[in-house]
Amino acid sequence: LAALERQVFDFLGYQWAPILANFLHIIIVILGLFGTIQYRPRYIVVYAIWTAVWVTWNIFIICFYLEVGGLSKDSELLTFNISRHQSWWSENGPGCVRKEASMSGIKGLESHSYVSVIGCALEYRYIEVMHSSFQVLIALVGFVYACYVVSVFTEEEDSFDFIGGFDPFPLYHVNEKPTNLLFKQTYLLISPAGFSGTEGMKR
Repeated sequence: LAALERQVFDFLGYQWAPILANFLHIIIVILGLFGTIQYRPRYIVVYAIWTAVWVTWNIFIICFYLEVGGLSKDSELLTFNISRHQSWWSENGPGCVRKEASMSGIKGLESHSYVSVIGCALEYRYIEVMHSSFQVLIALVGFVYACYVVSVFTEEEDSFDFIGGFDPFPLYHVNEKPTNLLFKQTYLLISPAGFSGTEGMKR
């Protein structure tokens, strides 16, 4: 649900790189849930590996908006240089008021307008940082849970194999008796001595 919520706002802001990352994340999460329900440890391992990639990506987003290591939040890196769009929260954050002023006095820009955003209670980059930090927290919890589920499934498979669960012919291991003992019991029941012994016990 958190990934879907983030995907919606990234679509509104035309942030193409986060859109692709969110799409992959949603697919892997569905795969991990399917593996948990259907007892497929391999799918859960794929999810656990992806969580490491997802944490790395979100740390990069945090560094991008905080402008760490020469990164700039005003660059077009997240839009693949296709457009100059920024985060949807830059104009629609809590308390933000969007104002447009015509630029008719500037030559060649009569059809354009200058957009200013004032009154924001929280700067948009901090909202994006909080989104990414929350995703990191969820991913870490998911990684721990995935490792736990895989270990439980592995223990169940080992115990089932130990009691002969994966033996292709388990029926041959149940109370087998040697053929000579079976013949001996049959002989005692049919022989006259067996009958006389039985009659003696009745008397």
